[in-house]
This record gives sequence, structure tokens and C-alpha cells, in this order.
Amino acid sequence: MTPRHDENTVFMTEQEAERIRNTVKIRLQRCSELAGHARETRDSKDAIRQATGASLMADMGAADPDSAQTKTQRGTLPVIAVGQPYPPCMLPLRDLQPMKLSNLRMDTHHRGRRLAVKRASPVVTLVARSWTMVFDEEEGGEIERLEVCLHKTRHGQDILESASVFVIKEPYFTLTDQGEATLRIDHPSDLVVCQDETANDILASLNEAKDDVDGVTAAAEKFARACKDHGNAALEKQNLPLAHAKYTEGLKVARQNIVSKSNPDLARDLSRNRAHVNLLLNQLDEAKADAKASLTGRQDQRSRELDSKAYFRAGCAAYNLGAYQEAKAFFEEQRKLTPGNEAASAYLRKIETRLHEQENGAFNFQKIRAGLSRSRPRADAASFVGGTEVRESRLPGRGRGRGLFATRDVAAGEVVLCEKAFCVVWGHEMEALTAMTYDVRDGGIRASPVGLTRSVVQKLLGNPSQVKRVMDLYGDYQGGGNDNVPTKMRPAEEEGPVVVDVFRVHGIVSRNAFGPGGDENGVGSSSSASAGLWVRAAYANHSCVPNAEKEYAGDLLVLRATQPIAAGDEILHAYHDGSSGDYSARRRALMTTWGFECDCALCAAEAADDPAVLKRRKELAEEADAFVGREHWAGAKRVAVARAKRLARDIEGTYDGERYEGLPRLAARTILEWLALAGQRR
Repeated sequence: MTPRHDENTVFMTEQEAERIRNTVKIRLQRCSELAGHARETRDSKDAIRQATGASLMADMGAADPDSAQTKTQRGTLPVIAVGQPYPPCMLPLRDLQPMKLSNLRMDTHHRGRRLAVKRASPVVTLVARSWTMVFDEEEGGEIERLEVCLHKTRHGQDILESASVFVIKEPYFTLTDQGEATLRIDHPSDLVVCQDETANDILASLNEAKDDVDGVTAAAEKFARACKDHGNAALEKQNLPLAHAKYTEGLKVARQNIVSKSNPDLARDLSRNRAHVNLLLNQLDEAKADAKASLTGRQDQRSRELDSKAYFRAGCAAYNLGAYQEAKAFFEEQRKLTPGNEAASAYLRKIETRLHEQENGAFNFQKIRAGLSRSRPRADAASFVGGTEVRESRLPGRGRGRGLFATRDVAAGEVVLCEKAFCVVWGHEMEALTAMTYDVRDGGIRASPVGLTRSVVQKLLGNPSQVKRVMDLYGDYQGGGNDNVPTKMRPAEEEGPVVVDVFRVHGIVSRNAFGPGGDENGVGSSSSASAGLWVRAAYANHSCVPNAEKEYAGDLLVLRATQPIAAGDEILHAYHDGSSGDYSARRRALMTTWGFECDCALCAAEAADDPAVLKRRKELAEEADAFVGREHWAGAKRVAVARAKRLARDIEGTYDGERYEGLPRLAARTILEWLALAGQRR
């Protein structure tokens, strides 16, 4: 057995760390000095020339000149300052007062205001942000920089490139890391993308129509049908965002009473088509709502076929949300309408398997693993969490809040919990991205899976029903922007997307995400490590002497008991792989990554050791690791086995027998495993 090394570890010199700290501190100091000062006017030609040149350089793969970065052995990572969160705007546009570019003040959140701008230059698309120059048409060409940080895409399309006109809610005007003035967007919902105003013009005509009602209604129907046709054409070309936008425009008009009375099937057709697009975009809440809205309830053959299609789409959405009983009801309705439909029957068979997994924890792991590959790393399986509950932790002196407890007796080796990830980003996928984060609150520099943070935000934006359970997890920043977020889809006529506080998501991911492991699934490197968020498992607290351990089958996390667990016991597992035998290193890792000091029985015993003993134990453990890396256990000669036994005895001798009674000797684990394997060959 070879010693394990973390391939995703990022090593940084103290000089590099200090450079990062200084870059952020200088920016913060400059922001503090300029706070409230009036904005300085830009030269429009120079600004557009600057953006055009930067866009060309970015397209050629050049580094971001206006954002801090750091170099590692495996590439360049962006550096992101955290610890200065602010809530997203919770007000609709109609409740915000308009402002102009000339009204901007430095390092200021302009609460209660909105700013309409138009893109004036190419978009500079970089790894962790995108920016462009925008102008205010009402002010004769006043121009300013606008950047979207981290959460800069929607459905794979850059937000700033998706349109030319935007409205910024409660604009935040500040500085970049290099001192460049900019309008900064962190929360996606703070930037409203303005699409074609034709739909709104039609709606206004409908509301104002008095004399020629029939003519206006006919024009509205014509517009909605054209939107449907444009959406269908975009769907055929796999331009899903455009298809969704066109169907949505058509629905705004087709759902108006005067139009729906004239042609009720028009809104149903648009809803049915948008349900399909929403499934492809993983917007499952809206897909289900659209499919249900498209039902006719009529019994003629054509209507039965259309309703069958709608039930299928609603069933797929419910299945992918893990709502298997609801999905079962939808597919059963589909099969009633089209008894020979094999797709419905196939889903119903799968649902029976999922329900069995969900209720009994009976998983065919061999079959699940056999179906996994680099191109299909996500398991088709249910979550089994019924034997657990979340309540206040009873661990002494930790202040950890909630923990995960068993509600049934669990034998050693038995599955305690099996959970599908809420979200996983694999290292080989385009969404994967690791960044160095400098936390201004404690000066800590950490490698953070910001690609996972982005993906969690995207999933929440598309599935508002999931917001509450994710936001209920612990994070360093509680925020104030999500208390009023709906837990169901907003009606289609309401303005804008669901509001998601990205700073809360970052804090939650930082304290709850794990690397799923498994090189066959493309774990990645330090710049693009795999990471996932499992909501239920996130409540399980850490111990260096755990009673459960993690294993993975794709994105399926399995907590398996390592010793008998009685009903009512708290479920504990080691947050770091293998529980390092180096007490100091383990202590630093837990504080750096997870933000706490472990005070389990093992850590308490090691804390009482003399520093000289800890040093000697570390030296022996390193010697043992070097030995294991050099001498393979298969066919090991007697002299090698004797050497291994001496190392094991020497390491064992650093542990006080009385204080460590019943506790593992982690420093000796590697060499003992080697001896066990070598012994099997004799």
C-alpha cells in the first residue's frame, strides 16, 4: 500500500500569500478613502478602446490584468476577496427610483435606486468575471465600466453578451483590485436583462383597447403564434435560452384573459413547449408547472396525445427533483391516456426501484457503479435518509449547533445514509473552477471550489423550491436577503428571477462541500478539483474517532457505520481523508478548511503530549511513509518486514498506553496496513 497524497493540494509561498494580502488590503484602503466621493467622468473613446483591446487579449487567452491571481504548480488561479458580503436587492423594479451615471458615488450601494444602461463595447470574458463599457442614453453618452463577478453566465451564455440593454438594481459602484472604477454585480438578480419590448407593447395595447378589441386581440394572437414559431426554430437549433425567451414572451400575451378566451390552446401549446425546454435547462420547478398548465382535459384523440406528452414532462421534472411518488402519479396518468406508452412504463419501473431504495436503503451498488463513467458520473439512484434526523448536537464544548443522529440501530458495516448530491461539479467538466479566496475577516487564504458555488447558485435560480433546504445549512454569513425568498415558483408574469444571496451560498459551500473522490470520474487538479454538496450529510459533525466513514458511487455519498451505532447516537465522520497522524497538521487543516478546532478524545490526548514526543512521532510517521512508498508489500523480503515491524513498534512507543487506551494510533496506520498486506502473502 502506498501512502496517499492529496493531488489537489495547493502549495503557496509566504511571499505569494503576502502579495495577495497586500493587493486586497490596498484596494480596501483605497475604497475607504474614496467612499462617497463623486464619480469621475470617463473619456468614451478611450474607454471603448480599452475594452476592445482587453476583449481581444482575453480571446487570445491572456491573463486578467485587473484581477489578482496566483501561480501554483498546476496553473494560475484567480484570487477572490471574500468577507465583505452585502444582501441582494429584494425590491421589484417598479419600487426603485431611477438614477443616472452622473449620480454614482464611489464605494457606495445606491439603495432604493435603479440604473438603466446600454452596452457600448465588446464584452471582456475572463475566468472569474466579465466586463464591458456601458453608457447612459439620457446623459448624452456618459460611459462607465460594468462587471459581473463569478456568476457571469446563465445556461452557458455570458449574461453581458446576451443583450445590449440592462437595468441595475441598487447599483454598487466600487474599485477593482487594480483600482479601476466599476459598477459591480455579484448577485445575478441585481442585473435585469432587457429583452425585446414588443411583448410589453402588446400588453399595453390590450389594456388600453376600447374600440377595436377584436383587432387588437387578433394582433396579440398573431404575436404569440410568432413567438411560438421562433421558439420552435430556436429549439431545433438547440439555442435553449432563446427558445425559452421566445416562449416566455408568447406566454405573457397568450395568458391574458382576452386572448385565452379567444384561443385557450395557444397558451397551452406554449406552456407545453416551454416545459420541454425547461427540462433541458434543468429548470424543473417551471417545467412541472408548465406541463400541468398545458393540460386540456379533453377526451378526443389529439388532446389525449398532447396531455400524455404533458404528463410525461411533468413526470420527468418530478423524477429529477427526487419527488418519486409525485412522478409516479404523473406517469400513471400518462399511461391511462396512452396505454401502450413504453416510456411511461419504463419510468414507472425505475420509480419502483427508487422508492425501494428511498424507503429501505436497499441499493445495488455493483450495478450503480457499473453504470458510471467519465461521461456519466452521476448515479441514477434515490437518497436514503430515513434512518437519520437533524437536531442540536450534544458534543461537548464545540458550539457546532446541529448534528445528524441515528433513529435506528445500525450494525458495523451497515449503510447509515445514502444521499444523492444536490450538486456536483467534476474536475473534467467546464463548470469546474478552483480559486484562492482571501478572507478579510481573518486574513485566511484558502482554496475554494467556486465552480461548485456557481453551479449551486445556477441550480437554485432554476429551482426555487430547493432554496430553503440549501440556505438552511450552516455558513459563516447568514445575510439578510433570503428570508423572503419564495419556496415555490413565482407566477410567470412576475418580474425577474428568484433572489439568491450568492455570499450565503459561498459560505455554505465553503463549510459543507466535499471532494467526491474517484479518479475514474475526473477528479481534476488544483485548478479544477471535483467538489459536491450533499445537504443531509452536511449536518453530520466531524470526529477524528468517527463511527462512520464516507464512500462514493459517482455523486452518491454513502455513510457506512465503522462500529455499532445505537438509535439516538450522533453520527460522526472524519472531514479530512484518513485522519492524518500528524496532530498539528490535522489541527491546522480543520481550522483552515472548516473553521473549528476539534476536541474529540483523540485530539484531547494528543494535545497533552509533550512537543518533543509529537515531533518524534511525526519523524517516524514520515519514515514509515517513505518506507511504504519504497517497498511494495507484495513479495517483501524478511529484512523489509522486520524493518516495518521495528517502525511500527517505535511509533507505538510514542503513545502513552493509559491516555490512548481505546484510541487509534493514526501515525502507525500506514505501516500497520503494509504489514497486514505483507502478512497475507506468507
